[in-house]
Amino acid sequence: MGVTSASYGIEVLAPPGWRRTPRPLTIAILGWAHLPAREREGSGYNLVAAESASGLAMSGHRVVALRSGIEYSLRPGIRIRKRARWRGIDVYHLSNSPNLAPGLFNFLNPRGDVSRPRQTRLILRWLDSVSADIVHVHALEGYGMDLLKAIRESGRTLVVTPHNYWFVCSQVDLLSRETQICMNYEGGTRCVGCLKPAKPWKARLRRRADQTCLRLLGPHLGTWARRVISEPRRVLGEIFRAPPRAEDDQLDPELARGIDPGSDTPAPGFVASGPALDKRIPIMDMGRSEPDQNDRFLQADHHLTVLNDYGRRRIAGIEALNHAHAVTPPGQFCADLHLRMGVNPERLRVVRLGLPHLDRMYRVAARSAWYDARPWSAESATRPLRFAFFGTVRHNKGIEILVRAVLALPTEVRRRCHFVIRAALGDWLHRRRLAHLPEVSFLGGYDFGQLLTASGEFDVGILPAIWFENSPVVLLEYLSAGKFVLASRLGGTPEWVVEPGSPGARANGGLGNGLMFPGGSWEALAAHIESLVLGRVTIPSAREVHAVSRLRGYPAHVAELDGLYQRLHQPDRVDPPAPSR
Repeated sequence: MGVTSASYGIEVLAPPGWRRTPRPLTIAILGWAHLPAREREGSGYNLVAAESASGLAMSGHRVVALRSGIEYSLRPGIRIRKRARWRGIDVYHLSNSPNLAPGLFNFLNPRGDVSRPRQTRLILRWLDSVSADIVHVHALEGYGMDLLKAIRESGRTLVVTPHNYWFVCSQVDLLSRETQICMNYEGGTRCVGCLKPAKPWKARLRRRADQTCLRLLGPHLGTWARRVISEPRRVLGEIFRAPPRAEDDQLDPELARGIDPGSDTPAPGFVASGPALDKRIPIMDMGRSEPDQNDRFLQADHHLTVLNDYGRRRIAGIEALNHAHAVTPPGQFCADLHLRMGVNPERLRVVRLGLPHLDRMYRVAARSAWYDARPWSAESATRPLRFAFFGTVRHNKGIEILVRAVLALPTEVRRRCHFVIRAALGDWLHRRRLAHLPEVSFLGGYDFGQLLTASGEFDVGILPAIWFENSPVVLLEYLSAGKFVLASRLGGTPEWVVEPGSPGARANGGLGNGLMFPGGSWEALAAHIESLVLGRVTIPSAREVHAVSRLRGYPAHVAELDGLYQRLHQPDRVDPPAPSR
């Protein structure tokens, strides 16, 4: 049975032993996703924001949340309304924001990202109405950057946690055309045409019409009405066009064999799977990174060149961050990158993540009967070595790199593997390309409810991202589950991955928790897979993985946030003006 936190008259259930704050405060969490949706909207960023807010509420703080850039209505004007109450947190939505979220939808509007004075004034009035002491920004997509200066000047304590690179990159991930790391944005000129979303005014109008239809007509009629409004030609074509002519699938060329595998099979392990993939369907090439790509980026000197509105937006993003009392990225690389671009070092403080589901995964592994057992041995194995990919099919997650690595494996190596791929957002193209390989299973998307049992499906986790991952939650999930990892050497990943034989592995008998490879190098990933299959690298037990992994518990994460707020929030403090460039 839990205990309740009754600060400000709010009853919040907390588990026994949960730490209580010495000084309750009112904390406003800002982002673009609906906080109760957690990872289902906003992925890792919103999961972190939601669980941090929940932990703070259990600690005795009063927590409110605001979302902007997603909700629209045909009713004119921007306004803020309370939409939900979740775990004791009052959740508000700002409707009809002039800036769209997520950030890519506002890509063609760099000036709007910089300044939205009318919206900023509305949010300041809302902060007054909820008596916010602390404002913690987890995402500013859907707002104007001028909001941060206004919050600081209002006398409130301001904390910003950058989960990505939106403040310095309209594309958000520091990728060029979403396929390779952008090493030189050329004063903003390279940003022109990097993405090609709909014009912002069109996107806002469509959201107004779509969401109004859903609210007035319900999910079924509303969805049909949305299609009629947004895709009239396609809907009319479906009504009046003749049905497509059915085409037969290609017959199995081994159909006559029946259950006889035959002895003259030219490619052991392959299975005919119907028609070949249409060659007209484009297969994107992903950019390649050097092994020291992190250092190359941090050593560059072009970051603050200004030649157009995108260049001015980057300068404005750094100036906005310098108005915060604390900038708290979850990883050191993200901190170093923002420092290199001009964020005041006195503002920066790395606050590493801790999440409830990570703690549960750790406990499941530690309580297992196999905690001390190494999962696979090349010499004595009687089953395949099982690999897993968890994520989405977005280019930055690197599923293309994994697909190419699997196709490049020698047949005798691949036949000793099994790949479990849980990729959300439509994996049909990758399924089709690997359909002839019985060693690959596509299991669709996943939710956190499956993670505790999914950890029993694989031995090694794969994270082939092609961007500068900040604090990759999937990597933390692998390590919390006690799994050895294969990960691209980009962004924050090297802060967690300890390679065998490295100085960090000495106290663990030379055993590490993973191997890294240059981002985009499917050949290097395939070579690592082969090394594990052939026993050249020992796969450690879950206990041995935990021994070298810098993991953090959820209570410690919440306690650090509380301590940070307590130190920063001094109501009588007079702040000096933030430095400007």
